[in-house]
Formats: sequence, structure tokens, C-alpha cells
Amino acid sequence: MEPSEPSNPVTNQLPAWRRRVHDIIFEADTFGGRLFDIILLISIGLSVVVVMLETVVSFNANHGKWLIGAEWVFTILFTIEYVLRLISVKRPLKYVFSFFGIVDLLSIIPTYLTLFAFSNEAHYLITIRILRLLRLFRIFKMARYIGGANLILMALKASRPKIIVFLFAVLTMATIMGTVMYMVEGGPDSPGFSSIPQSTYWAIVTITTVGYGDIAPLTPLGKFLASFAMISGYAIIAVPTGIVGAEINRQMKQQKHDYSNRACNNCGAQVHTSDARFCRVCGDKLNLS
Repeated sequence: MEPSEPSNPVTNQLPAWRRRVHDIIFEADTFGGRLFDIILLISIGLSVVVVMLETVVSFNANHGKWLIGAEWVFTILFTIEYVLRLISVKRPLKYVFSFFGIVDLLSIIPTYLTLFAFSNEAHYLITIRILRLLRLFRIFKMARYIGGANLILMALKASRPKIIVFLFAVLTMATIMGTVMYMVEGGPDSPGFSSIPQSTYWAIVTITTVGYGDIAPLTPLGKFLASFAMISGYAIIAVPTGIVGAEINRQMKQQKHDYSNRACNNCGAQVHTSDARFCRVCGDKLNLS
């Protein structure tokens, strides 16, 4: 029996130039990575400003051509960035269907859709204008370059079960409060509390301390219940703040000692524990160098 050929660990690795592109685009600890992040952050911010200025009628009337030109420059720049991200990972589809991959795609597609607006029908042009507002998704691209963004996202994810239970409790309370107010103030002929859904809407607005003022109780008992709902609202607002705050504090303690900014060569996922050998998203082996 012939001896088996030894396996080569380099076979499954990216070529050197793709690893170099990956280090620049995904890693933030190198000079090239930091420079890339700074340039991209500035470009994202400026592109969002351009989108906002396009909605200012007077400014768009005087500088519309410059705004369109700037928008195409940014779109081409972000398209190149998107393609480089796909090239620099071993499994591009993993990145395409990740959160930031979808955001990156949504930030460039609307501008290209304007090329298909050849019809003279006004409603087609209106549709294209609405789709172009999706370019504001670029502001979410900033999240991956802000140091605290990953910390907050991880804290929110860890808080999700508690927040869901809390929201269910608040919705239950609002429904009960709305039903009671309907019994006290309402009825089919009532101008405000005409139904339980309408009364529940009032309860949600009151408990969250928004207070539009479009519906208000008139009877003494109704005003007493409204006062109770208002005071309860202050206590309710503090609950999610405490839940998320505690998780952020816990994540900060863990991240201070146990987390690094290494990015996966396979799917581009970032933020792994310092002793991690495999990606937390796709399971591919991390570059430990």
C-alpha cells in the first residue's frame, strides 16, 4: 500500500494578494486597515450628506448636476469596495447574506436603478426616487468602523430575551389599561375612546410618556387612571435602560480581556475572543498570526 500524500495546510488558504486585501478591508489593527477605514468613513458621511441635500429643492435646483456627479462617484467607490470584500473572503455568499453584506448591497443598488428610468410616466420616476432613499443605508455601514458599535450590538443581542418579555408585559398592561378606560370613558358614541383598540392606542401613548393629546379622559375616574398610567410610564422606561446597561457593562468587562478585532478570512465576521481558533459565525479556522 502506497503511503498517503501529506496534506498541505496552505491549500485551503487564500492567495497572498487576497489575504493582503482582506487585511486592509477587514482588519483595523494595521496602518492600511486604519487608513482604509478613515477614508471609507469620510466617504460614507459625505454620501449621506449628498442624499440629504438632494431633497432640498432650492439647493438641488442650483447644484443638481454636481450632486448627481458626486452620487455616482460615491456609488462607484462603494461598488469597488463591495467587490473587493467579496474577493477577499473564501466564501463570498456568506458575506453577501450577512447583515453588513445586505446593507452594502442596498446602499449601491438604488443609484443603478436610476439607469432604468427611461419611461416618461411620472409614477415610475416617483418609484425610483423612493428607492434611491435606500442609499441612506450607508449610514449603517459606519457601525462596523465604530469601536463601540460591536459592543452595543452584542449587548442588545444578549438582552433580546429580557426585552421581549418586557415588551410583552408592557403590551399586556396597555391592553388592560385601554380596556378599563374604554369601560370608564368610552363607548361607540365617545369621540375619543370609541373602541378598545383606540383606547389601547391612548394607553400606549400615555405609558410611553409621548402624550400626543389627541385623546384625553374627561371624567374624574378617567383622569385618575390616566395619572396612574403616566406615573407608571416613568418606571417602565427605566427597565429596558437597566437591562441593556447591565449587558453593556458585562460585555465591556469581557471585551476588555477576552475579545479581539480579528476578522474571519471566510465570511468577514469580526470580533472574536482572544483565544478563539474558529470563526463564531461560519466555523472556519481563524488566522492566528
